[in-house]
Amino acid sequence: MEKKDFTATIELEKSSQDVFKTITDDVAKWWGGKDLEGSSTKLNDEFVIHHSGAHYSKQKLVEVIPDKKIVWLVTESELSWLEKDKHEWTNTKMIFEIAVEGDKTLLRFTHEGLVPEKECYERCAHEGWDIVIKDWLFNFITHGKSIYIS
Repeated sequence: MEKKDFTATIELEKSSQDVFKTITDDVAKWWGGKDLEGSSTKLNDEFVIHHSGAHYSKQKLVEVIPDKKIVWLVTESELSWLEKDKHEWTNTKMIFEIAVEGDKTLLRFTHEGLVPEKECYERCAHEGWDIVIKDWLFNFITHGKSIYIS
């Protein structure tokens, strides 16, 4: 049976360089708000996102191909609202693949390991990543303004 990792794709009118730079340099502005600690720009960097009472995750950059791909390995996690396994995200990967198609840049985000069988899938996918990637990141790349809501 094929795994169905969560995936979201957005189309942007920015260069692959701009998209890459925003993802690596500005995580706090499009995802973490003031709840980000650490660095997210180069291979082996580590950073933590901590939304008190709801979400904690520590990411390590395990693959960085400038202007093409970024992979974060979740080395620690706790989603306090889960009932079965609060550490579901641990050892999953967040993959950002950047491709140029004509005059557009496509960003494909995959949370490898976030599959429908996981307790957090529905909420993480539709109340989480759909908003973070398709709304917050898209708007930050497109308009340069954070719409992150804490």
